[in-house]
Order: sequence, then C-alpha cells, then structure tokens
Amino acid sequence: MSKQNQKRAWQRMLSGRRLNLLDPSPIDIEISDIARGIACVARWNGQTTGNHAFSVAQHSVIVADICIDLTPNLSAKLEMMALLHDASEYVIGDMISPFKNALGFDYQQFEERLEAVIHIRFGLPASPTRQEKKLIKTADITCAYFEATQLAGFSVEEADKFFDRSKNLSKTMHNQLMEIAPCSVLEAEKQFLARFEQINARLK
Repeated sequence: MSKQNQKRAWQRMLSGRRLNLLDPSPIDIEISDIARGIACVARWNGQTTGNHAFSVAQHSVIVADICIDLTPNLSAKLEMMALLHDASEYVIGDMISPFKNALGFDYQQFEERLEAVIHIRFGLPASPTRQEKKLIKTADITCAYFEATQLAGFSVEEADKFFDRSKNLSKTMHNQLMEIAPCSVLEAEKQFLARFEQINARLK
C-alpha cells in the first residue's frame, strides 16, 4: 500500500503518546496533553472579544466552579468529572452545537467513548449518573450563557432564548461570571493543571 493510500487513525501527542481514535486506550491518555490541547482550542469558533481566544481549558475550570457553587458539598469525583467534561476536545476540537447537530448521533457516540476512556484513565466511573450529568450540563449551559453575553456578542434577550442558565447562582459566582476575561494559552493551561492536581489530591 502506498503512503498516499495509508490512513492514519492515531494522533501523536507532545507526551509521546499515540492515541488511536478508533480504539482509544486509557494508557495513552495524559493530563498534560489534555491541558495543552484544550488550552489551545477556542470556544465559539474564536468569535469572542479580547486579546486572547476563550479556551476550553478556561471554560472547564469555570464549569467546575459553578458546580461547586450549585452544590457546596460537591465530591472530588464529581468536581473532576466537571473539570474533564470537555476533555475529549483536546483531540476532536470544540465543534459548535449546530455542527454537532448536523453530524448526528455517530459523533455523539464517538465523543462519549473518548470521554469514558478519559474517565477510566483518572479513576472515575466511565460515565456520570443521570443526576451528575444534569448538574454538569446545568453548569455548562450557565457558563455558556455568560460567555455568550460577555464575550460572544449575544444580547441578554437572545441568550435567554438559547441558554437555560441556572437561577440558583450565588451573588459571588454571578459577579465572577459577569467579569469573564479570556487569558493566554499558557495561563489557561496552568490554571487547568493546577485545578486538576488540587482535585486529584482529594481523590487519593
């Protein structure tokens, strides 16, 4: 078979790991690769204000913050799942919701399989329970609402049509979300890794 006809289904990571997208293995998952990857991935296809893109890494830390705000006694396990809820995007990127809807169910299955492998790698259940998933989704959509209105040019009226944000945020969390500011790739990577290590220490 010529090189032109060979199809490569793995990606080489900076750690040296090779992740096979068709058959991902937990042993090929490294947190440093995830942190670097999602710190470089822009949400909203980069259509946000500021000197830096708003990264998936920064979004993930905020989603974990919101989960804690909504559930003060949040377990370390669930906080870690919240932090890693978009970790698969270090490989597949952050596809906007309209494009995911266009691709259909096959894409969702692929994303869920990769998420399960990532969870197993870090000692988590392969998938969240329905209740856990609901909390993370609420935090995710709430974060998206504030990103939309603070960074992506949505009016409050327009955002209210598409993002069902939580009405149970504390005043402190609400004020924090009103001041979202994109940071550099290196800072986002640093924040994500620091949060991971903090939670991981509680899991041990």
